[in-house]
This record gives sequence, C-alpha cells and structure tokens, in this order.
Amino acid sequence: MSDWTEVKISVNADDVDKAGDIATMVVPYGIYIEDYRDLEEQAWEIAHIDLIDEDLLKKDRTKAFVHVYISPEENPLEAVAFLRERLSAEGIKNEIETNECRKEEWENNWKQYFHAMPVGEKLLIRPLWEDADPQGRTVLSIEPGLAFGSGTHETTRLCLETLEKYIKEDTTVLDVGCGSGILSIASLLLGAKKAVGVDIDALAVKTAKENGEVNGFKEPEYTVLEGNLTDKVSGKFDVVVANIVADVIVMFCKDVGAFMKEGAVFITSGIIDTKEQVVLDAFQKYGFKVKARHSDKGWVCFETEKV
Repeated sequence: MSDWTEVKISVNADDVDKAGDIATMVVPYGIYIEDYRDLEEQAWEIAHIDLIDEDLLKKDRTKAFVHVYISPEENPLEAVAFLRERLSAEGIKNEIETNECRKEEWENNWKQYFHAMPVGEKLLIRPLWEDADPQGRTVLSIEPGLAFGSGTHETTRLCLETLEKYIKEDTTVLDVGCGSGILSIASLLLGAKKAVGVDIDALAVKTAKENGEVNGFKEPEYTVLEGNLTDKVSGKFDVVVANIVADVIVMFCKDVGAFMKEGAVFITSGIIDTKEQVVLDAFQKYGFKVKARHSDKGWVCFETEKV
C-alpha cells in the first residue's frame, strides 16, 4: 500500500505555533502549516506584490491548519490519539480529520510555501526549484527533502542570524542534529574552515550530504555523521550549534562541553518559550553562561559559553 495518511488539525490561529510544535513530536518531517493571519505581509515579502487571489483573501483568518503526514508503516490512529491528548493538555481547542493521500502529493504540496528569502545580513536561502536574484548576498541552495531545515522556520532563522556573528575564516563548526545541513552549510558559505554535522536520522544525513554537494562542499571540509553526539563526533570546535527541541538540548548539555574549544560558543534554538526555564536550568547545572537571548514568535535562541 503506497497511500499515506494526511492528518489535518484545525486550531485557532493564535494557537498554531504550539500546535505545530506538538505535531513535530508525531513526525519530525512532512508537516506544513496554513496560517493566513499575515497574508498580505507575506505576499509582499515573498513576491513584492499586493495583488492576492480572491479565494485566498476569503480564507478565515481566525483559523489555522496543521497538516501532518503519516507513512503507511505507521499507525495513524495512534498519532491522532497522541495529538488529541497533547493538544487538550495545552488547552488548545482543535478539530482533527484524516484523509488518504499519495506520497507524491504531500512531498510537493509544501513547496508552494517555501520561496527564496534573505536571512541575516549576508545569506539568501534558495530552494532548488526556484531561481532567485542574489542581490549581493551569498546564496545557500537547499532541498530540505523530508529533513527539518528549510530556513523558513523562526528557529532556523534565529540560528543563522546568530551564526553570522561568530563565523570567521578559521572557525570550526559542529552542527548537532543537523537535519538538512542548512546550518553547517551556511557556516561554510560564511567562511568557516570546517563544519561537521551529526544526526541520528539516516535520511537527514543523506539529505545534508546532498545539500553540501549542491553548494560545493564535501569531505574533509564538510563531514556528516550518522549517530548521536557522543557516538561519532571527535575533536573540539569553535562553534557548536543545536537547533533541536528543548528536551534534547537539555540532554546534550551534559556532554557538549567536551567538544568545545576554550572560548567556544554553544548556540541553541528550537526552544518553545514554555520550555525556556527547563533549558536555563540545564545551562546552570552544567556550567553554561547565557551571553545573549533572541526570540521570535514564541521561539527562543541562546548564545552560551562554558564557564
């Protein structure tokens, strides 16, 4: 059977960020969000036009939808039960419906929401299927595939903007939970000497390697390892970056210091604001000092150093 199951979660628009965060607990890939609150602003940012299709303008701005896609090998009823339980626990009113769909449909469906976009002062993130004028920026070409990391999510953008501050020509970077490889590759494009990515997901490792090659990077300059932090990684780095969920960052805090050079920075993102204190407690427990805090739409990114 090649049909996948689409789970469509309807929530109040103000709750969509938290609902999306919960949805990524079901599958770390293959979700997309419909949110029409900032339709005009987004259309201007992406296409520099203020003419929008009438059907889009008629969309209910008070509602948003999270689409989750479950593979044939997984149990969609179990996923729906988990979603209902977690959404209710967060006090998020929701309606959930399921539909069968072909894998090819959802793999391409989300692409309509991903366009070339400037990030920070120096980068332009470009999906492989779209041409873009770099306008003096360094172009990072990306095909996220089923791995997390297109650059459009607030957590990834916060990381990219923070990385710009620290990358120099002799910088070495470790990207923990590298996903699509976007942070490692961005570091190299910004001038880093070497970048190592590591992820427990074989598909993410494959995607990260392919994205590296598209942007002109391969071993030994760019290495991607399959495994967890302590399994495969060796050496010490100037910058360690982790754009993952808060609970995993907490887990890494115990070991990550062993991979940091003297004066290195540990950049963490993927932290929803309701989990911020848990992460701060872990920093304190394992000897990390917060140098700076950045936030966007309920997501938090920290710059820390080992003390």
